[in-house]
Amino acid sequence: SSPGLLLLTSFLLHVKEDRANPTRLVCDNRLIQKYIMEAKDMEKRVGQCQALPTLSCPAVLPLVDFSLQQWKSKSNETKRREILCDLALLVGAATGAQGQVSEECGAKQLNQLYQHANSFFLLLQTFSWEAGHWEPSCSPHFMEQTHITSIFLTYRQLVQGKLRFFFHDLAKVLCK
Repeated sequence: SSPGLLLLTSFLLHVKEDRANPTRLVCDNRLIQKYIMEAKDMEKRVGQCQALPTLSCPAVLPLVDFSLQQWKSKSNETKRREILCDLALLVGAATGAQGQVSEECGAKQLNQLYQHANSFFLLLQTFSWEAGHWEPSCSPHFMEQTHITSIFLTYRQLVQGKLRFFFHDLAKVLCK
């Protein structure tokens, strides 16, 4: 009944064995809209949690804002790698914050965010346009935050921004 597992399963059901082809996710715009709404809901719910602690060990978060013009000039593989770097930092931030939050509401929301971000991370690793596998050797721009809500804000911005535009770009190629 885990939403992260359900998300990953729905992704993987639409992946070809030889080469990943996330056709349904990419071609059915309703799915990315669903993930955007889930990100907004998680952000709203964590904001309603009582007594969230300030993180003693700051979360390292990616800077996910981008210029649409610069984004359009990048290859799909470059975009994929950039999003993987962002997701790797988010998964790490959620993991680190989980160890610092004992309050049930915040812990539950962090676990859900971790599952969703990790599912996207695993999915994006399964397909590539260049030979070789993704190596976590990226040096994205990042910031350190001590507020748990910043992790949720960054995740929502990533899903609403880079991820949505990436799937839109893939749809041009895959959904003919």
